[in-house]
Amino acid sequence: MEKTEFTLLNKIKYPEDLRKLSVDDLPQVCKELREDIVKEVAVNPGHLASSLGVAEITVALHYVYNTPEDRIVWDVGHQAYGHKILTGRREQFCTNRKLGGIKPFPSPTESVYDTFACGHASNSISAALGMAVAAELEGKKDRHVVAVIGDGAMSGGLAFEGLNNVSSSPNDLLIILNDNNMSIDRSVGGMKQYLLNLSTNETYNAMRFKAARWLNGKGMLSDDRKKGIIRFTNAIKSAISHQQNVFEGMNIRYFGPFDGHNVKELVRILKQIKDMRGPKLLHLHTQKGHGYAPAEKDVTTWHAPGKFNPDTGERIVDNDPNKPQKYQDVFGHTLLELAEQNPKIVGVTPAMPSGCSMNIMMKEMPERTFDVGIAEGHAVTFSGGMAKDGLLPFCNIYSAFAQRAFDNIIHDVALLNLNVVFCFDRAGLVGEDGPTHHGAFDLAALRPIPNLTIASPLDEHELRRLMYTAQLPDKGPFVIRYPRGGGELQDWRCPFEEIKVGTGRKLHDGSDVAVLSIGPIGNNVTRAIELLKKAGDNISVAHYDMRFLKPIDETILEEVGKKFKRIITVENGVKKGGLGSAVLEWMNDHNYQPKVVRMGLPDSFVEHGTVAELQKITGLSEEDIVNAIKEQ
Repeated sequence: MEKTEFTLLNKIKYPEDLRKLSVDDLPQVCKELREDIVKEVAVNPGHLASSLGVAEITVALHYVYNTPEDRIVWDVGHQAYGHKILTGRREQFCTNRKLGGIKPFPSPTESVYDTFACGHASNSISAALGMAVAAELEGKKDRHVVAVIGDGAMSGGLAFEGLNNVSSSPNDLLIILNDNNMSIDRSVGGMKQYLLNLSTNETYNAMRFKAARWLNGKGMLSDDRKKGIIRFTNAIKSAISHQQNVFEGMNIRYFGPFDGHNVKELVRILKQIKDMRGPKLLHLHTQKGHGYAPAEKDVTTWHAPGKFNPDTGERIVDNDPNKPQKYQDVFGHTLLELAEQNPKIVGVTPAMPSGCSMNIMMKEMPERTFDVGIAEGHAVTFSGGMAKDGLLPFCNIYSAFAQRAFDNIIHDVALLNLNVVFCFDRAGLVGEDGPTHHGAFDLAALRPIPNLTIASPLDEHELRRLMYTAQLPDKGPFVIRYPRGGGELQDWRCPFEEIKVGTGRKLHDGSDVAVLSIGPIGNNVTRAIELLKKAGDNISVAHYDMRFLKPIDETILEEVGKKFKRIITVENGVKKGGLGSAVLEWMNDHNYQPKVVRMGLPDSFVEHGTVAELQKITGLSEEDIVNAIKEQ
C-alpha cells in the first residue's frame, strides 16, 4: 500500500477546515482519508469496505453543505467512518467500538454532526424527510437536508414508504443513492437489477435544470404546472430511452447515474442541485472497498475483516484448532444436514448468508436457499407463505434486526400457527457493535405471542437438537436464539435427538438456592458454581437449564417453588418481561412466595465494548453470579 503523508488531513478537524481547501485538493483528501481508515481499522477491527466506498461522497457533502446546520442523514451507519474522522473525532477514532470510546455508528448523543441513529438500514429517507418538514415549519428555509442511502438499504420496505411520502409532501430533500450493488453479501432482487440498468443523459439533465430555472425566474413554474411539466418530460424521456424511471414516476427529480468516486465532479453536481426546489435523487455508482485492493477483490470478507496488515492486506486470523466453532457455523452445517434429510426444508435470510452461515446450504442447495436482501419483514412473511403451502422454512435473522419484523411474526406466522423455524443469531450482548445490535429484547417481546415456541440452547449440542426438534412435523412457529461468536464445545457434532418441547433439565443438584438459566449464559452459572466450590463456600446450589421460555417447564417450577426459598434467574436479555418475569408470574399464580432475584440486562441501552466487559457492567459475569448466590 502506497504510503501517504497526511499533509491535508492533518489540517482538518472539522468540516469548516475542509471548506477552506481548493476543490483541486479534494482527491488528495480522499486518498489520505482512506489510508487513515485502513490504518486504524487494521489494528482496531470494525467495518472497513463500506466506509472506503463513500470517501468521495463524504468529502463532497461536507465541502458543499454547511454541516452541522445542514443535515446529513446516513443510512447503514457502518459507512460513516470518514464522516466521523472529518467531524472532530479523528484523534478519538482509535477508540472506535471500544468500551468508553466513540460509538460504532453515528449517534446524535455523540456529535451534533450525527443527525440520527443509523445502526439499522433503510430509515434515512423517512428521518430526513421529517427533518426537512421540521425545517420548513420552523422557518429555517435555508437549511438543506440530505439522506444518504445505499449499501443494499434500498431493498428495505421503509425506504419505499419514505419515498412514497417524499413524493406527496412539499419538501426540498436530496436523496443520495449510493449504489454499490452490495449490502454485506451481494445485494439481490429486482431493485438491484433496476439500478444496474438505470441510466440517464447528463446533458439532458443539465438542459432541463437550466430550463426549469429560467421558467421559475419568469414566474411561469407554479407547483401544479411544475408537476405537469415533470410528468410530460418523464414521458418523453421514457419514450426516448425505452425505460421507465421509478423515481421520476413518483415526481422525484432524478439525476444520474454518475461516478461516485470523482469527488470534483460530485462537488460540481451538488452545487448545481443544492438549491433546487422539490425532492431530488442523485444516483451514484460506487465500489465497496474502493481504493484498497484487498477489499475491492473480496468485499464480503472485507466488510468487517478483523485485524490485518494494512500494507500487505494479510488478515490476522486466529486458527487455534482447539477453539470452539462459532454458533453460526454450527447452525449452517446443521441446517445442511437437516435439509439433506428433509426435502421440505428451505433457508431464508435477509442479506446475511455469510453472516449467519446459511451460505453453507446455499452452496450445496442454491435452489432451496433465499437471500431476500435487507428486508426482514418480507423474510418472515415470505417464509409464512412457503410454510402455508407445505414447505418448512428456517428463517435466520439477527436478533436485533428481527425487531423490524415484529408484526410479521405475529400476523403472518403465529396467527396461522405456521411451521416456520426462526433462528435468531446474535442474541443477547453482541459486543463492539453496541446498542443498535445487542439482541436484548427478543425473549421479552415474543413471550406474550400465542402459538410461539421459544427456546435457547446451552451449547452447540443443544442447538443441533433444538433445530432437529423444530423441523419435526406440526411444531408450529419455533424460535431458537443463540449468541454471537464461539460456543463451548470442541466436539460440537452429535447425533440428532428430539427434545420434548417445554422441558428443561437439572444440571446441578443443591438445597440452598436454585439458579434458573436459559441459553448459553447458563455456562457462566456452571463456572460460578465451580468458583464457589474452589473457594470452599458451603452453599448448596441447584442449577436448572430451562431451555424453553415458552412453554416453560412447569414441573421444574413446581419442584423449585416447593423446595427453595431463594431463586435466581439468569438470562442474556432484558430482565423486564423475560425469564425472570415468567418465573415470578408462575410463582405468584401458584401461590409460591420465594425470594426471586432476576439477573439480566437493565432497563437501559447497553453501550459497546467486549462481551466480557459488558457482562461485568450489566452484572452477568461469573463473579456477579457468585455474589448473587452468596447474598442471603
